[in-house]
Amino acid sequence: MQQQKILSKSIDIGGRQMTIETGRVAKQAGGAVLVRYGDTVVLVNATMAKQPREGIDFFPLTVDYEERLYAVGKIPGGFIKREGRPSEKATLTARLIDRPIRPLFPKGMRNEVQVIALVLSVDKDNPPEMAAMVGASAALHISEIPFNGPIGGVIVGRVDNKLIINPNIADAEKSDMHLVVAGTGEAVMMVEAGAKEVPENHMLEAIVFGHEKVREIVKFIEDFRTEALAMGLAKEKYNPELMVVDEELESIITQKVSDEIRSAIQDCIVKQLSKKEREALLDGVKDKLVEELLEQYPEEEKAIVSVIENVEKKLVRRFILVDRVRIDGRALNEVRPISVEVGILPRTHGSGLFTRGQTQVLSVVTLGAISEEQILDGLGIEETKRYMHHYNFPPFSTGETKPMRSPGRREIGHGALAERALEPMIPPEEKFPYTIRIVSEVLESNGSTSMGSVCGSCLALMDAGVPIKAPVAGVAMGLIKEGDEFAVLTDIQGIEDHLGDMDFKVAGTAKGVTALQMDIKIAGIDREILQIALNQANEGRMHILGKMLEVIDKPRTDLSPYAPRIIQTVIDPDKIRDVIGPGGKIIKKIIEETGVDIDIEDDGRVFIAAVNPDAGYKALSIVEKLTKDVESGQIYKGKVVKITDFGCFVEIIPGVLGLPGKDGLVHISQLAHERVNKVEDVVKEGDMLEVKVIGYDNQGRLKLSHKDLIPAPEGMEKPRDNRRSQRNQRRQQNYKTS
Repeated sequence: MQQQKILSKSIDIGGRQMTIETGRVAKQAGGAVLVRYGDTVVLVNATMAKQPREGIDFFPLTVDYEERLYAVGKIPGGFIKREGRPSEKATLTARLIDRPIRPLFPKGMRNEVQVIALVLSVDKDNPPEMAAMVGASAALHISEIPFNGPIGGVIVGRVDNKLIINPNIADAEKSDMHLVVAGTGEAVMMVEAGAKEVPENHMLEAIVFGHEKVREIVKFIEDFRTEALAMGLAKEKYNPELMVVDEELESIITQKVSDEIRSAIQDCIVKQLSKKEREALLDGVKDKLVEELLEQYPEEEKAIVSVIENVEKKLVRRFILVDRVRIDGRALNEVRPISVEVGILPRTHGSGLFTRGQTQVLSVVTLGAISEEQILDGLGIEETKRYMHHYNFPPFSTGETKPMRSPGRREIGHGALAERALEPMIPPEEKFPYTIRIVSEVLESNGSTSMGSVCGSCLALMDAGVPIKAPVAGVAMGLIKEGDEFAVLTDIQGIEDHLGDMDFKVAGTAKGVTALQMDIKIAGIDREILQIALNQANEGRMHILGKMLEVIDKPRTDLSPYAPRIIQTVIDPDKIRDVIGPGGKIIKKIIEETGVDIDIEDDGRVFIAAVNPDAGYKALSIVEKLTKDVESGQIYKGKVVKITDFGCFVEIIPGVLGLPGKDGLVHISQLAHERVNKVEDVVKEGDMLEVKVIGYDNQGRLKLSHKDLIPAPEGMEKPRDNRRSQRNQRRQQNYKTS
């Protein structure tokens, strides 16, 4: 039997060793690596179909990030007890890996490629998503799959103005940014960030810092492939059949169609046509040209359509690069017209309608009790989430008809980006004890709906009266690059995103950046372009923010009358059982009696949610009565509930919900200063009596006094215990003197 060959190499990343191994497992995959980072272990495989997929005009790449709950020692919940659909975090991580590798496959490749990252073990201090990204790059690089990589990826944090690579949990909690940087050895391919109002120049510094480490990882993976090849553990690259148009045919078609398409684009610019008008004009011209060319080349419909679209792309890009004008007539740094409205939905807790050009987003805020926070069942350290942002993209927003399905990767990704942009501005639970859900409905789409949802959601939060720390706006930047020539575009629309080289979204306050997301379609960009894009984005964001603040400049002081009012109190944790009762009997009674929602935390915090404030305060009163402590010296006016030969029992805290209250004994000697022969001579059952708490007896029962609250009759001898106390004081004084 042939001896097993295994290659294992390590690199220091963030002060910890990351080890990549191949040759031990999953040897039938195109390329397979086992990545270990601390105690985090991820198996990443890359496999390619042998034949191109017929009838498609795109590259069929799939990236799957598979979480297994055994990786953190958990058994899945639910009846089936196995993992179901991917968590939101898994979906976002799959997108995170997909975005930097997708542009690096050969143009025209139609062989299906699948990358699967299987998370086997998780050490919370060592992020599995970065192990998966590096593993995907290594698996692709040692496989036969054509790939113009490798890439590397790191997380950059910042603690006390010091930049850190792949921060551990303790550092991540103190960090004011969470920045993912991925790229090749030459350029940055992808950026994803959440930040606490970090200035643009500091973000740029962090990106450059992260890319320096990315270069080291890229060199490490290149060396890994070289050694793997020498050991027979890597494969020679496959030359795929690329879907390309015959050069001679492409040249003929280009000459025939260029003038008409150029003229149509000029009409769009001069007349400043809307999206639908522009599409009608350009599609009409292209359809006519296709029909004419098919008469001459009846077997080449796909080639004709492909060349015509490529000509359109090149001409639109040349207008921008050479003439510095965009297809809608705007300057390169000009933002489309903006319209802002708030409070348009009468029964919701807050609403904002943000329109920028032909992109329109309606965002709606709903406030709920703390118990309505989202429970997270995944591999992360967070178990719940009290602020959620959901993004919907219905087909009518682009004038199309499609099946309405559950949220896909795009919807989840855009929702997470908007959530990340606004999360640093959400007030803490101590200040605003609500669960907050925002839903952004895209009503019209013509570019950058994710940034439109950031703006609309900020408006809705302020309309709802959520005391956010500062208003947030967002803008999407684009790039056209040909050789050394480039143009950075502010507020890109759909056609510029489709035909351009970059989609760079920046969100933040007037003070700094709260979220970044950059995707590149070319082989990366350098520091100069990044700096120009960030500076231009700042100008665009300030313009948009100004338009928003003209309509609403701060959160409303009052919540919607339809939003629940949260009343807080704190009780002794030992008294939680007094409020809940056996089997939840008492708390259920409170809820039935008042119609409120009640949440009790283990530390004794109580949250009462009620649309009707009176009902909320009624519930609060009940909770206080159930948990109120009675201390010596306190005075009450209570009801005499029982008469005995030796005294009377007075209820000082009334019962609630049919439960007994708290009462104590006023001994017959504590009813009056003079001798009382019969209790009924002083009080009767049902009387209200003012009493003072004077302590507890040996059995823990309350002792009360009425006598201590009434003046003694004039000339009456002082009580015996007082005379004894005075004698003791005199004896102590005589002892000190002698």
